[in-house]
Amino acid sequence: MPLFGTDGVRGLANGPLTADLALTLAQATAVVLGQGRSAEARRAEGRRLTAVVARDPRVSGEFLSAAVEAGLASSGVDVFDAGVLPTPAAAYLIADIDADFGVMVSASHNPAPDNGIKIFARGGVKLPDIVEARIEAALELPKLQPTGGDVGRIRRFADAEDRYVVHLLGSLPHRLDGLHVVLDCAHGAASGVSPETFRDAGARVTVIGADPDGVNINDGVGSTHLDVLSKRVVEVGADVGIAHDGDADRCLAVDAAGRVVDGDQIMAILAVAMKERGALADDTLVATVMSNLGLHRAMSAHGIHVETTAVGDRYVLERMTEGGFSLGGEQSGHVIMSEFATTGDGVLTGLHLVAEMARTGKSLAELASIMTVYPQVLINVRGVDRTRVGDEIVQDAVARASADLGLSGRVLLRPSGTEEMVRVMVEAASEDEASRHAEALADVVRDRLAL
Repeated sequence: MPLFGTDGVRGLANGPLTADLALTLAQATAVVLGQGRSAEARRAEGRRLTAVVARDPRVSGEFLSAAVEAGLASSGVDVFDAGVLPTPAAAYLIADIDADFGVMVSASHNPAPDNGIKIFARGGVKLPDIVEARIEAALELPKLQPTGGDVGRIRRFADAEDRYVVHLLGSLPHRLDGLHVVLDCAHGAASGVSPETFRDAGARVTVIGADPDGVNINDGVGSTHLDVLSKRVVEVGADVGIAHDGDADRCLAVDAAGRVVDGDQIMAILAVAMKERGALADDTLVATVMSNLGLHRAMSAHGIHVETTAVGDRYVLERMTEGGFSLGGEQSGHVIMSEFATTGDGVLTGLHLVAEMARTGKSLAELASIMTVYPQVLINVRGVDRTRVGDEIVQDAVARASADLGLSGRVLLRPSGTEEMVRVMVEAASEDEASRHAEALADVVRDRLAL
């Protein structure tokens, strides 16, 4: 099984993800990412390679980041230790100081016992599959072993947070004065930086989920537990609630009545606002195949084209880079604003969403009404041969369901990338209609593709 998943290397800390693996992975990264032209140019000038390392507040992040830094320094790489910061902050800082690459130690929205290692190339961009494969192969190759003064140094990146906050504030098209925001930081990496930035932008801020102790990250709070945020927004009479996940690369929201505003709705709001000020490149939004039909309808009504990709923010980013597009993301709240970030940034997204409320004087509910959310039913059909979704009878059933739904719905069958499972997703004008078609298709998949 490949070491790298859809977003780096992830697993149970001190289970599959050990300090030894973190150290060896860092050494292999130094070998592979130290082979580019820019790296060779630095060596020719007598300079060492540089890397930024950051982590979320999981207790295991302490020993894993130490192992990563040891692996890099032992390979002759100078390390800037940024401490606890969001994943998008690490990506920004890599570009900001022109480091050769960087490493983020985080398992994002996963529970505290898990952890992960995400590697970014120069410029703060995620690695393509082919480079991850080269790093994995390099685990078995000889490592760089400089001695004496050629080993790398590890130093504290003292102004890392300040640089990131200044960057976020500088991106804003409008201040947030007069708005009351509740922030749920998931006891994660944004617990310090998000409240600070929103306050500096002028908002009145109430904070929940911002007391990380190393083991409470994502525990009952954050973007995977929006009921807590919804309740708090209503209790304090706030204008809006913003929720991050553990490493703050996601943003979901709730309006003043506590109703959830998901990533699709957030993208719709931002896309229209960006188009109005001429900042939406080619009047195009990039979204995944799982984005709601309502997003497509809303964008079409505003003259905005939607490009679709496979599920995963890395695929969204790849398409954005290929086409030179400026906005993309996922229903889950990974929103990429390429003018300001190379990856999903939950703090940046939240700031720009609230800024649009401040600019227009509209409530979040009013802004979100730009898009009608179609009922969406997803059934995971397990124990089936995911490679055979092209089966003729299965595809005939899909065609019949699609014809029955017409323009008022859609059907998507998606094989899992990691297990013997097919996801059946149906959108329709009503929940009952979506459920009826989804269950019927799931039965066909189960009967035809059973292992």
